[in-house]
Amino acid sequence: MADVRAQADELIAYHAEISGAMTAERTALESALIPVSAYILVSAAEAWYRWPDMMTAIDKAMPAEEIGAAGRRPGMRVNAVHLWSISNIYLTGRKLLTTFGIVEDEVERTWTVLDFWRRAAGAYRADGSLQAWDAGLSSHPYGNDIIEQLLASATPTDDAARSAIKKLNATLVAYLFLMYFDTRVGSGDSGPYQLDDGRTLLVRDYYQLAESDFAWSHVAAGVPYRNLTAALVLDGVDVRVNDWGTSLTEPEDYLDHLVSFGLYTCDGPDRALRPVPASEWDGLLAAVRKAQADHYRQVAAMSRREKIDAGAYVYFSFLRPFAEVAGVAEDLDWTVPRDTVGPLYDALEPFTGEGASVDETGPYYSPLAQ
Repeated sequence: MADVRAQADELIAYHAEISGAMTAERTALESALIPVSAYILVSAAEAWYRWPDMMTAIDKAMPAEEIGAAGRRPGMRVNAVHLWSISNIYLTGRKLLTTFGIVEDEVERTWTVLDFWRRAAGAYRADGSLQAWDAGLSSHPYGNDIIEQLLASATPTDDAARSAIKKLNATLVAYLFLMYFDTRVGSGDSGPYQLDDGRTLLVRDYYQLAESDFAWSHVAAGVPYRNLTAALVLDGVDVRVNDWGTSLTEPEDYLDHLVSFGLYTCDGPDRALRPVPASEWDGLLAAVRKAQADHYRQVAAMSRREKIDAGAYVYFSFLRPFAEVAGVAEDLDWTVPRDTVGPLYDALEPFTGEGASVDETGPYYSPLAQ
């Protein structure tokens, strides 16, 4: 037990340093439409109560290492941001519940989560590191074979093409942001992949555009693609990619420096990449805009608690892709809220996060209680 405690504390300290720094730089979480801060806390508490047992079941069906390795292809939500989330959402729940004395700190519970994360993350990155932070903000899950496929059908861009691509990207990102309840995980970047000609490839995945496990996604019945992957070849742009799948570029207007572009889907039964020609973009955008408008109306009609429950499901189900790869997603209970129903939920429901800041008097995540 002493070795497990020491290893868990080492990983807690590792996450505390990185996540504390990342969170301190984060823009405001609250929106006028959706109570983001409240649903994050509900999901985090649910994760503390339930993820250790769920991860044990997933790991038994398929080892975390194999699940992580399975994420190294387009369209897979076993990706950097979901990996970051399954460790940090749990640790946030632990921080919340132990700080207020609601639960006792438990070594085995925390070790189960962090060990599962460590093994999955190591296999996903396959470079000896665990996060983009460790590697100077870079993430290279896709091997040379996938990179070659992404480049093979990419076509040179001119001003007109760049304008169309900007519209396409902005529409898809905004749509997925709302579909994921004001959460940026619906699209995710990887790279930078340095090309032989000195240019840089940035890969952007758009996840779950169509109907999915989200109860509200029936509005997306007409969206023709479930997943899309874009290859963006940039010239003269310095690119870094963080563990939230977000690109940090210099200069910021990176799409003005786009010299080649390809759009693909892996929706087929063999999950092979298939080019999506520009002739299909107008139909895609029309379907996405309709779904977004319909979704906005249904969100606006929700009560505060309905919005919290929906957003909490998004965060809590960040573990779901791992269960799907292992083939046990349908065997697990994804109901949210469940274990927080009652006084705890009542206490978290009004939270807005207004004025919240990172506590600099101690570590972002405390070590395990002795």
